[in-house]
Amino acid sequence: MTKRVSFDGVEVELAEPAGSARAPALVLVQEWWGVNGHIRDLVTRFAAQGFLVAAPDLYHGEVATDAEDAGRRMTALDTLVAVKEIGKAADFLKAHPRSNGKVGVTGFCLGGALSLAAACHVPGLSAVVAFYGIPPAAKVDYAKVTAPVMAHFAKRDDWATAGKAEAIKRELAARGVPMDLHVYDADHAFVNDTRPEVYDERNAKLALERTYAFLREKLA
Repeated sequence: MTKRVSFDGVEVELAEPAGSARAPALVLVQEWWGVNGHIRDLVTRFAAQGFLVAAPDLYHGEVATDAEDAGRRMTALDTLVAVKEIGKAADFLKAHPRSNGKVGVTGFCLGGALSLAAACHVPGLSAVVAFYGIPPAAKVDYAKVTAPVMAHFAKRDDWATAGKAEAIKRELAARGVPMDLHVYDADHAFVNDTRPEVYDERNAKLALERTYAFLREKLA
């Protein structure tokens, strides 16, 4: 179960893990649809895995009605403005009484692209996990990345291609930053279980299990 929290011009869907102990914190970034039921469900699922999770609402209360609308919203979204809001969410989580002080970022589709952009622009991140998203080249500088990165991409994806992901991995490796890249025999958005035409249960489970383990290690 998530709750809506507002601070410093940002609204997030927040979920806390069970218990009262301090926990690793995670900013979870929306798909191009917006903060819809699927994203709130993911926030809840990551919280159930022991994370303090916040999903910033980058569309400010609105949700796309169809793919055409989602495409318009994604195109209109300013990458650097969105990353600034992600950074505010990270700062909020760092200061939260349930946080252990370490914060990661993960995201899906548009959120995957913004997770990689956040790795370039948000200081103090301890881990980044991107799912099938590539940020605009003009909006990123991989020389600024310090956090370890994990990425999940799909073979049958004409937008966020595995080839583009491999190029980012090579660039980060040249700068001494590890990127743990996994490519699945699946379609774009294969983790989204509300879309049966692309959802791949086996690969989604594997990708999420890898993500949980990576984040637990890096955010401990």
